[in-house]
Amino acid sequence: MKKNRLKKFLTGILCACTVIAGAQFAAKSVPGEVAEAAALYRPVTIQSALIEGNQVVVRTSSAAVPAGDGKFYLFANEVYQDGPVGKVIATAPAGKDAVFSFPLAYNTAESNLDRKFIVAIKQNGGWVQVSHEHYITNPEALAKFTMPRMQVGIKGYFPDMTKADVYADAAKLGVQQIVYNLPIGALTGSGINYVYDGQTYSFNAQTVANYDAMFKQWNKMGISVTLTLLNDNSSPADLKHPDSRNGFAGRGYAFNTAEPAGVKHLAAVAAFLGEHYSGANGMAQVDNWVIGNEINARTEWYYLPSTNLEYNVSAYIKAFRIFYNGIKSKNANANIYNSLDQEWQRKSNPGCFLSKDYLDQFNADILREGNIDWGLSFHPYNTPLYDPMAWRQLGSLLNNTVRTKYITMENFHILVDYMHQPQFLAPNGKVRDISISEIGYTSSYGEDKQYASLAYGYQMAASFPEVSAFMYFRQTDAQSEVNAHLAQGLYALNGHRKAAYDLYRVLGTPQAGPALSKASSIIGTDVNQLVASRAVYTR
Repeated sequence: MKKNRLKKFLTGILCACTVIAGAQFAAKSVPGEVAEAAALYRPVTIQSALIEGNQVVVRTSSAAVPAGDGKFYLFANEVYQDGPVGKVIATAPAGKDAVFSFPLAYNTAESNLDRKFIVAIKQNGGWVQVSHEHYITNPEALAKFTMPRMQVGIKGYFPDMTKADVYADAAKLGVQQIVYNLPIGALTGSGINYVYDGQTYSFNAQTVANYDAMFKQWNKMGISVTLTLLNDNSSPADLKHPDSRNGFAGRGYAFNTAEPAGVKHLAAVAAFLGEHYSGANGMAQVDNWVIGNEINARTEWYYLPSTNLEYNVSAYIKAFRIFYNGIKSKNANANIYNSLDQEWQRKSNPGCFLSKDYLDQFNADILREGNIDWGLSFHPYNTPLYDPMAWRQLGSLLNNTVRTKYITMENFHILVDYMHQPQFLAPNGKVRDISISEIGYTSSYGEDKQYASLAYGYQMAASFPEVSAFMYFRQTDAQSEVNAHLAQGLYALNGHRKAAYDLYRVLGTPQAGPALSKASSIIGTDVNQLVASRAVYTR
């Protein structure tokens, strides 16, 4: 998907402090939106917001009950509202433990599925927010289109759908997964009417038919599908964040979580896709959804003009939760991923964020606002991208510690270990799913190096039980990338099948031995021993 990745290497609402039962509150200014959750302290904790039947049940606890009129007021805010400004949807007696219950009103104009909840009290004639925001965390309780996942192994790639024999070629390669892109603007059009939350939305029947045919064929072959949702220039204005509609020429824009019409449209897109590609009732099946591409690359793939990390992450999480709730409420078995690049603690583009910082902020915000079962999609390309040796990277760019500037396949264990930290665990206490949804190696400096790099990268990925996918990018070279020494395809532009093709065909099979021996001779040491050692050798 990185058609222009070469650019990377070429280049509450309180204004003052309020004392409530001895607790001090302060609001923080965030560019472009009203501050909410930057309070130094909120005495009430929302422990859960769960769908139970046709109701939503919110449970809270409080070590010190804040003074008010004796009641807690639960506000249901839209994602673009902050502080006690939405509607009071339920009340409960103020106490150390409180329970609120109210209708979910699913798929109506008053649906609470995507709303966020806060607790407030009445004090001195006004509202005072006393809890952080919290979202519903079990949308899968609604799912009526859940099908078993098709995923059987990690070997995948980005197919060249212009090849006449693309399906036959995939069968020869033995790929178990494919990843593909859907610019959501391509969905706009007519031919399919879909009613969601009381409104009728139209989707492009021809686009849907094209994707249906493609995905059904992959499904028929037993191949799992991952779909990356992009918000590019093809998207209508109401799906782009208003801050991103400033004339900036980018390849990806933030989803609109700031305007009522855009939020509703986004929710309808999520629900439609989740239902239509659930695999139920003869429909095509998408097992995995990646929301955006390399979202930390702000000026390249998820544009907002603000350089404030918290603001950017908050805007993304709002969209992520809309897609998460919309898809999971249709298909409980779908996996939903964010997307980060390999620039762990060094920027090649000053307009982007470090992937480590973005990951930390994303996880912290999710935990505070209601933990969900999100997955991590990561792109551990070599650094620089045109470096042909995956097994021996530049010592100036990476090392074997969490302070490394980049994370590639050579030091990928650092990321895996990082995700083992208690604060990063999924709600079930397990390590989150990690998808290498994009990875490629160049043959511009010789097919032998591409061959060895692919063998090393795949074997490394396969050594981690936490990794669910190794998606090779790409099947066929792209001219723009070849011009930048990024001939990453298994096929050259002239149709020549590279040595890496024959390698990939046997990787992950009992027949891989001779191919791995060949890779070992190129590297100069046994590739499996090198992988098992987790050693980082640099040059």
